[in-house]
Amino acid sequence: MNINISSILTSLLLSLILSGCFIFGEPTEFDETLGRTDAEIVRAAEVFSANKDWVRTIEYLEKAEKRFPNSRLAPQIKLNLAYAYKNFYRDEEALAMLDKFIRTYPNHPALDYAYYLKGVVLFVDRGIIDEITMQDISDRDVSQLEGAFQALKQMVRLFPESGYAEDAANRMTYLMNKISERELHVARYYMRREAYIGALNRAKYVLENYSQSVHQEEALVITISAYNKLGIKDL
Repeated sequence: MNINISSILTSLLLSLILSGCFIFGEPTEFDETLGRTDAEIVRAAEVFSANKDWVRTIEYLEKAEKRFPNSRLAPQIKLNLAYAYKNFYRDEEALAMLDKFIRTYPNHPALDYAYYLKGVVLFVDRGIIDEITMQDISDRDVSQLEGAFQALKQMVRLFPESGYAEDAANRMTYLMNKISERELHVARYYMRREAYIGALNRAKYVLENYSQSVHQEEALVITISAYNKLGIKDL
């Protein structure tokens, strides 16, 4: 039987190359950021971000954030990284990075944006899941919605002249109505179950904390009804 030794060796070498196995061990991943300045890495990450390549954006910015923690561009790196995390649905990491920015740079000119972005991250979380499952936002647990509301409220309070203030206020109005709707949904359930104290607490919470919501009238009706059921005449 004729054996073509050359063909066998060629096939073996090709298999080794394709599998990433080399005689001297696993190949070392090439780091394109090595030797680059913080500005060069940020510019490269911005190109990736413009193309919505969030994996490489995050990869570059994480290396820059670790390599240049005290550089002039460190604040921008943190904000850009938080934005990339948000767009790649890594919300916990986005929030952690924004909190880190707020703690580290309490007087930074972009502090308004940090608060705004924090509110937006909380605002949009689980948006895709809600769309797929047809779950209304008011059916969620309200703690995260309240977190978004408070972050945006703080931003508007601290920076009323900010370019983000109008959008933040619009989001607050939406959240206020949805939170109130959710609280009253639970209050109605308590009324049906004759758990009047629970219903009263939910309705009063809406009256006291979201006085400008569109659900004030219903909250007042439930409050009065619960008081009557409890035999309390003096409101």
